[in-house]
Amino acid sequence: MRILGIIPARGGSKGVPRKNIKLLAGKPLLAYTAEAALKVPSLSSVILSTDDPEIAETGKQLGLSVPFLRPSELAGDTTPTLPVVQHALNFLKTIGEEYDAVCLLQATNPLRKPGDIEGCIQKFIEFDYDSLFSMLEIPTEHNPYWAFVENDKGLLNLAMGGTEPISRRQLLPMAYYREGSVYIAKSEVILEKNSLYGEKIGGYLIESPVSINIDTISDWERAEEHFKNLK
Repeated sequence: MRILGIIPARGGSKGVPRKNIKLLAGKPLLAYTAEAALKVPSLSSVILSTDDPEIAETGKQLGLSVPFLRPSELAGDTTPTLPVVQHALNFLKTIGEEYDAVCLLQATNPLRKPGDIEGCIQKFIEFDYDSLFSMLEIPTEHNPYWAFVENDKGLLNLAMGGTEPISRRQLLPMAYYREGSVYIAKSEVILEKNSLYGEKIGGYLIESPVSINIDTISDWERAEEHFKNLK
């Protein structure tokens, strides 16, 4: 199976300006994802999708392929991920490169390990999922079977339905949330079904005790503290 690694990194980040090439523990943030992706044997190719020439040059120096500059209309604050991935696949088709699936690796996750990327890919292939994402377990106290939502009359109802919450922690089903560092989807699902998920969705549990997705200054500070503690 030919799997394309895509690292999206636009130039106009707001929460942390220029964060994709801002130095984190002495390296551009982008470097952490690039280095991890390039160590994954199951990725046929790894490209950078950016609208920014300076980020593109940094990506090339890190060993990434930069086959195009992303159009500005696909690099706005509210641009969804799906058209960015579709643009990359369609562009590569025009130069004779086709892939069975895409592995999306956000540059904002500097703690991602190559082994987790490879683990996601192998599970995706083994179970023939339409898509798969990395995930973490939801803490028991936030399990959706213990969650309530408020209706328009100000009354609380169980989010998962029913009249009473499950009485014992041991009876709660396992629940997970998207960890954000790895997303994989079949190209046909992305291009033909206009989706990053499809119908058959799998998950890969990340065992690491620390997961950071850098979106704000406080996230950046937490990442800096993490690397400082490692040293």
